[in-house]
Amino acid sequence: MSSSTQGNRKEDFRRSCEPTEQSGMRGMEESTRGDPAKTELPEKRPAKIKTLKGIFGKPKMKLPSIRRSSKSPTDTFDPIINLLPKPEVILTFEENLQQRHFSSAGQQLIHLEESVFRNDMGKEEKVKKEKLRRDYEALLRQIWLAVEASLTFSSEELKVVKSAVSCIQQEEEQDQRWKEESGAVAPDWRPMQCRRKHDALLQQMVKKRMEETEDLSRADKLSSSLKRDICKMGIRMMDDLLKVVQELNKCYPEEFDICNTYARLYHEAFTEHLMKITEYELDLEDCTYLLSWVNDHYPNDILKHKTLKEIINCQSLGPLLPVEVTGPLEEQYLSDKKAYLESCISNALREEEKTWQSGALPQLSDKHYTSYIAIDVIQCVDKTLSNARVVLGGPYKARSIMCQLKCFLISYKKSLEEFIKGKRGNTKEVVKANLASLEQFKDYIGSCSDFFTDEMRTCCLSIVSNMKECCYLYLSNIIHTDLKVRYRKLGTHAWLTGNSNVLKEVMEGIRVHIEKCRDLKASCLEELIGRLHTEVMVEYVKRLLKRKLKLKDKIQQETASKLLYEDSRKLYTLFTEEGSKEEWLSGVLPKIAEVLKIQDPSMIQLEIVTLAQDFPDLSEHNVSELLHLKSNLTTLDIKRIKESLMENRQAVISQNSRTFFSRIPINWISKIM
Repeated sequence: MSSSTQGNRKEDFRRSCEPTEQSGMRGMEESTRGDPAKTELPEKRPAKIKTLKGIFGKPKMKLPSIRRSSKSPTDTFDPIINLLPKPEVILTFEENLQQRHFSSAGQQLIHLEESVFRNDMGKEEKVKKEKLRRDYEALLRQIWLAVEASLTFSSEELKVVKSAVSCIQQEEEQDQRWKEESGAVAPDWRPMQCRRKHDALLQQMVKKRMEETEDLSRADKLSSSLKRDICKMGIRMMDDLLKVVQELNKCYPEEFDICNTYARLYHEAFTEHLMKITEYELDLEDCTYLLSWVNDHYPNDILKHKTLKEIINCQSLGPLLPVEVTGPLEEQYLSDKKAYLESCISNALREEEKTWQSGALPQLSDKHYTSYIAIDVIQCVDKTLSNARVVLGGPYKARSIMCQLKCFLISYKKSLEEFIKGKRGNTKEVVKANLASLEQFKDYIGSCSDFFTDEMRTCCLSIVSNMKECCYLYLSNIIHTDLKVRYRKLGTHAWLTGNSNVLKEVMEGIRVHIEKCRDLKASCLEELIGRLHTEVMVEYVKRLLKRKLKLKDKIQQETASKLLYEDSRKLYTLFTEEGSKEEWLSGVLPKIAEVLKIQDPSMIQLEIVTLAQDFPDLSEHNVSELLHLKSNLTTLDIKRIKESLMENRQAVISQNSRTFFSRIPINWISKIM
């Protein structure tokens, strides 16, 4: 409704309340005839105060004269006159209607109705009934004008609405009284059903206000007429509901539930208008804007407004549009976003591949190699998901977008693996840079759990994990290939006699390679060192169990045990100082050392069970290779030890157990032992 229209409505309301000269005269005539409508009510007007003589008759004693001040002729004080009660002022129906005292005017008509229809008034009855009908019509006309203009009234004018609502309640009660009196002949205008008419008027009024939003200018800068229409309707609803909650609510009794009534009517009007909009084919921009209102602005900015949410029962309103309407629109939106995201991340991968193929080294950032593919892709994905969360009203409907990330990771994995196989001059540096990117992808997938189904998240993390494994394997293979010559002396007689610094040479080679990997991201370097720690320990034990060494007596076995303790301490110190967190590896060699040191077969049997408790993947073949070192054990002793392990296998599993021995390849000779 335009401001001019609202102003005209209020002016019409005021003019309609001003009685004509003829109606005023008619009111006076009724007053002189003693019309029952002339009832004493709270709304009163001043009347002439009777003189003292007129009240008490001629005074029997002379009252003292009171000198008047020449400066203040009006400051007269008569103690007797001021003690007299002020006479009540009685207004006619027309005067009450003129002054918009609807409640009092309604009471007057009800009293007159009771008098006319319950008493035989002879010839005057027909005239009285006709006049009563006209007066009721005039009263209701003013009441509906007041209700219709209520949303545009100032705070001072709302008392008129309160009086109108009170009159509506009175008429509802009068309807009920006539209904309960069986046999009574009610007026033909009963029941008036003012409450039903009031609610119907509110519905028409709200619908009209939602259609007439030209007076609102806050949305004029929006790019399309559809956007402007939707936004203005939202503004209208917000402004009017705030008016209802903050001011109009005080004019209605609790039984009207006026705040929720208005909220329901505005909700229905908004829905009706949007339903008409969705009948037409919308372009993506308008579709997105409509969905953002349905799923975000309306439920969050309007219904959850701090002033409204505590008064209005938002849950009872339901969604602004049904699922069968929003579903196709959301599919249209998602389809476009998937296509956009696919294009965006595919371009990012192509640019990354071009950089690899060019032979150029990746950029250094904070002294480590960096690839920007993760940053580019994550920004693109995150922006799309953030927008989709708003437009679709939450993360769950946007989950289908993540299938594009899965497809990207599959393509990314394939490209990187093919590049690594090519063995180019910049392969090592590219691998280091992409390890940093894979860390970022892993963290991002973990932080966006709301946007993933469990299956999709597991799949994406698995792809990233496989890529990381490929990269770390590439880097560690470079190191182990270089150290292969030095590994060969482990577990040999040269190592046992101590004549050569076998372990020292291995450790020096490890330090050199770790230093060459300082250009890895810190977290990636830490993981590489942890992996290297495990792999070196596996290589050490593998060489020890390779059946190249036989410890013939107690002295040799105790010497080997001592060497294992020392080597374990040195390796643990080296790797933990470099950042390894694999502390559990410190117990591998000492437990093997105990087996070598102990001579009693029954105690060896217990030690093997303890070893299996910490490492459940210890196999019978591993035990055979370990016991092969102790050449003074009989075949029967070895058989009993292995049988004991098999019998106690299930009972010795520990919750803190690790896998280690399964990494050691089994010597084919041990399989036939």
